[in-house]
Amino acid sequence: MSERDVAVRLEGVSVRFRVPRERVTTFKEYAIRLARRRMHVEDFWALRDVDLTVRGGEAFGIVGRNGSGKSTLLKVVARVLRPAAGRVRVYGRVAPLLELGAAFHPELTGRENVFLYGTLLGFSRGHLDRCFDRIVAFAELGDFVDSPVRTYSSGMIARLGFAIATDVRPDVLIVDEVLSVGDAEFRTKSADRIACFRNEGTTTLMVSHDLGGLPGMCSRAAWLDGGVVKALGPAAEVVAAYQRRDRTEIRA
Repeated sequence: MSERDVAVRLEGVSVRFRVPRERVTTFKEYAIRLARRRMHVEDFWALRDVDLTVRGGEAFGIVGRNGSGKSTLLKVVARVLRPAAGRVRVYGRVAPLLELGAAFHPELTGRENVFLYGTLLGFSRGHLDRCFDRIVAFAELGDFVDSPVRTYSSGMIARLGFAIATDVRPDVLIVDEVLSVGDAEFRTKSADRIACFRNEGTTTLMVSHDLGGLPGMCSRAAWLDGGVVKALGPAAEVVAAYQRRDRTEIRA
């Protein structure tokens, strides 16, 4: 595969977290122990030597149990996390739908957070001015747009975050179970927008626990287990391998 056909490439990517061995109840205690070199930590490898290539325009799925490294992988691609080893290359503009609304300031209004979050995603003030009404209409905020975000329901926050991040078609769309948030109408509307992006050539990298529906959404998939790629290939085959392993372990 030539480099021109690649949207995302991971080469030998590993992510390490430092986990305290003792229970620490306050940040002050943590800081004191760390300064006195009395903090005993262990290395936890969320990803280990991951090699992965996603073609431009491809819909690629990631499956695995909770804690297997799926979300960590997406955060590495989105540049939220920096790997301890390896190289990550992503071509084009990325829209990360990871934790919708996580970047919102609860004391600011919906209007103010459109500009805050939009700026963090790389949109200019002029662009946000032009698309503001469209974002609010898609999010269905109505009169709540000038209320503090702390007064919003989780569904309202999800709708607003999704509307901002996907207002412009990205080259690479990163989806971490975002369609499981919100009411049925929002899920349908957001799924339609993602499908439209895919039809127009957007590369989609998604985590999903909907194993039955994943082969219909993705052409290929990877199965992660303990931060290691256990299987990589056609989505139906990878899902089948993952399900066989799960059934075997349950019987054992």
